[in-house]
Amino acid sequence: MEDHTDANENPSGEKNQQDNRSHQHGHGEHDEAVAESDEQRVEKELLGEGAQSTAEGEKPHEQHEHAEHGGDGHDHGSHEGHNGHGGMHEGHEQMFRRRFFVSTLLSIPVLLYSETLQAWLGFSVPAFPGSEWINPVFAVIVFAYGGVPFLQMAVPELKDRAPGMMTLISMAITVAFVYSLATVIFPTQSAFFWELVTLIDIMLLGHWIEMRSVRRASSAVDELAKLMPDTAERITDDGETEEVPVSELSEGDLVLVRPGASVPADGIVEEGDSDVNESMITGESKPVSKEPADEVIGGTINGDGSLRVRVGATGEETTLAGIMRLVEEAQQSKSKTQVLADRAAGWLFYVALGAAVVTAIAWTLAVSFNATVIERVVTVLVIACPHALGLAIPLVVAINTSLAARNGMLVRDRIAMEESRNLDAIIFDKTGTLTEGEHGVVDMATVDGVAEDDALEMAAAVESDSEHMIARAIREAADERDLRAPDASDFEAIKGRGVRANVDGNEVYVGGPNLLTQLDSEIPAHLQRFADEAGENAQTVVYLVRDGELIAAFAMADVIREESYAVVDALHDLDIEVAMLTGDSQDVANAVADELGIDTVFAEVLPEDKDKKVQELQDQGKLVGMVGDGVNDAPALTRADVGIAIGSGTDVAVQSADVILVQNNPMDVVRLVKLSKASYRKMQENIVWAAGYNVFAIPLAAGVLSPIGILLSPAVGALLMSLSTVIVAINAQLLRRVDLSIPEIPGGKPATDAQPAD
Repeated sequence: MEDHTDANENPSGEKNQQDNRSHQHGHGEHDEAVAESDEQRVEKELLGEGAQSTAEGEKPHEQHEHAEHGGDGHDHGSHEGHNGHGGMHEGHEQMFRRRFFVSTLLSIPVLLYSETLQAWLGFSVPAFPGSEWINPVFAVIVFAYGGVPFLQMAVPELKDRAPGMMTLISMAITVAFVYSLATVIFPTQSAFFWELVTLIDIMLLGHWIEMRSVRRASSAVDELAKLMPDTAERITDDGETEEVPVSELSEGDLVLVRPGASVPADGIVEEGDSDVNESMITGESKPVSKEPADEVIGGTINGDGSLRVRVGATGEETTLAGIMRLVEEAQQSKSKTQVLADRAAGWLFYVALGAAVVTAIAWTLAVSFNATVIERVVTVLVIACPHALGLAIPLVVAINTSLAARNGMLVRDRIAMEESRNLDAIIFDKTGTLTEGEHGVVDMATVDGVAEDDALEMAAAVESDSEHMIARAIREAADERDLRAPDASDFEAIKGRGVRANVDGNEVYVGGPNLLTQLDSEIPAHLQRFADEAGENAQTVVYLVRDGELIAAFAMADVIREESYAVVDALHDLDIEVAMLTGDSQDVANAVADELGIDTVFAEVLPEDKDKKVQELQDQGKLVGMVGDGVNDAPALTRADVGIAIGSGTDVAVQSADVILVQNNPMDVVRLVKLSKASYRKMQENIVWAAGYNVFAIPLAAGVLSPIGILLSPAVGALLMSLSTVIVAINAQLLRRVDLSIPEIPGGKPATDAQPAD
């Protein structure tokens, strides 16, 4: 055994609160003004020249959704910067919202004076001189106000010869608009005025919902920015406090964090005791007790006590800034399914044109060219607009982002989230992931006449002044049994052997085999058997000697986390192989693996060779995930198909991982896989619902079944399109019901409850 070493509110508070309230009030008024100006600016950019210029390398069909991501040099430490970032999202949302309500209001007269709807619903409205112009006049207004924005947003797609969602929408409403106006001059059996306005209304509603979803997902960064206070109370050299902007704090500054205030920067507690709410950073709902020498994270909320904190990191170096960078990266990444949906919109444009051409030729040959042929062609082009396809993925991604964040998962790459569902094997780093990362007492034995509790109390007394990891393990074991160690005196560390002290008048030693050799103590037979069995299980044995007599032995080992049992079982239930990677000896690794039921063990592996073990499984054709602390395991995390960094809130900014699990909880790996499977399933279902509408509706609109009397009218097509959009939206919402809970361990601690989406 290694040798043990000796380890020997102020009166101005009310005024500050008033000042803060005044500051917040003024800040809120400023934000409201900024939001209003942002909305106007966004609309001009979206509908003006800004919408027609696409950033280099940006896909044109993303222009209306993701233009706001183009701002480089984003200031994480500035609230103003985040207001601008969020203003773009909210500006898009408010523009579509306003145009939807205005267009819907203007559509009411068109619907009331539609002969088709009157016949369907059995009602009539009074006619008056000029009432025949209600439909065309109001339809033109709705098209100009609610429809033209889609035409403007389609310009970049057409310029880049990459038709997408905006091109499809523009084609549908333009064809309906031109055809309907033509019917005013050249009367036919039906005009598309009511279909035109409802189509525009549905498109505006869909984009309002989509922008709302994008804004909610992107607002994670804005909400994180709001966690950081604007000012901090810095303690000067003479002990006074001064209020300074957080941006002026430097490493080494001492700050006062009052009860209920936000911690202004990452740091170390120097004075004070309090409970700090870290849920917004780590996802842990229970406040965390803080005392001197404990770390605190900027942006977390102090409880009832005052803390004096020595600043350790500010600005871009803080944990919060790291989380914000990761969230932004995740927002800007696109999943494979999203790319598929975007491509499908482009393909559908050509399919619709092709179907329209075939329809025109077939009907012309069948009945000669007349108004019926034009109506059929127009119907095909109008109902080909698949707005449900545009909602299919963004809605799922928004809910997925919310669920992941609320359950302590930060996804840097959405492709990694999708790939998680296909993992064949997951490798866990042992120390600190599957185990506690520190020694604990796992078993003990005593001689006749000595109770276990008495022996443990005595050992804890001797170790009371030591900070060695074995000393801490013995004291913690005594605390778990609610034992009170007697006082010890004359403590002495014996180099390379152990420690000694006087306890209740007895000379007591605690140490390993070398101590017994020095004391020439004889080991009783049953204690020798206990030591042999512990050695076979790769456990360290520590002995207790009282007045020269060996009276007890303690088996020490790196304690397996209770959650690890449930994690391995849950992954096996998901048909995922579990492997363990460690630098420990083969005996230690095998003991842990046998206890947990792990399939594959890589032991005695040097840090620089960990990625080779990942490669070994990949060479077997397996999709491999790697779970590690993100520091020593960086090469393996990078090599893995899905790199998962697990650790405390201060370790979240790990650049080598695809997914960061904020809490040091291996159960979140199972939640990641479950959420990946559920989200992908919803994406696929939504694409089927959205595309299925077109597969069904376009042939019917073209008149494939007209010989048997089935012909899809534009009105029915519009209803089907609406139904498809509603189904997609409802189906996406069902993702919130996904079960991310982990089975509890019999006799163990209850599993952490999964959190719902916002």
